Amino acid sequence: MFIQTEATPNPATLKFLPGRVVMPEGTFEARNPDSADASPLARRLFAVQGVTGVFFGYDFITVTKADGEWQHLKPAILGGIMEHFMTGLPLFQNEAAPATDDGEEFFDEDDAPTVATIKELLETRIRPAVAGDGGDITFRGFKDGVVYLVMKGACSGCPSSTATLKHGIQNLLRHFLPDVREVQAV
Repeated sequence: MFIQTEATPNPATLKFLPGRVVMPEGTFEARNPDSADASPLARRLFAVQGVTGVFFGYDFITVTKADGEWQHLKPAILGGIMEHFMTGLPLFQNEAAPATDDGEEFFDEDDAPTVATIKELLETRIRPAVAGDGGDITFRGFKDGVVYLVMKGACSGCPSSTATLKHGIQNLLRHFLPDVREVQAV
């Protein structure tokens, strides 16, 4: 098994590509060992000293570190990923991914057409680019011209996430939707 790695815009996060589907649908994020209980792979990765976050996407895993150098952490992480897939263990103990709780969506019913367009733009133009950087972004709400988004994986805590939100996503949404004034991370 050959696992590729890619740098992400977040220097504390590295993207691992195992050459196979990790999660056929949805995403999973664990920001501490307690939230990793549902996944044997996430637990194994948190056992590596210095790991503070694990995120599963369609065909990648991102790992976030608190400290230490990637050159020291990477071999243990690669070994954990390889051992998990070689043993054939399921990604989650109950075979199904636990529901991620991003909170309930909120928006005024009058804004439903605007929200539908925001979600379509997120799905078709923004999420694929963000996944390329080892993260994910989901819609949380829309109120008074402000779009609220949840950043996950490499995007969560990334130094350039503010620039991505303000200059990339905000400009794109404003271009297509004059009702959008601002974008904020939740």
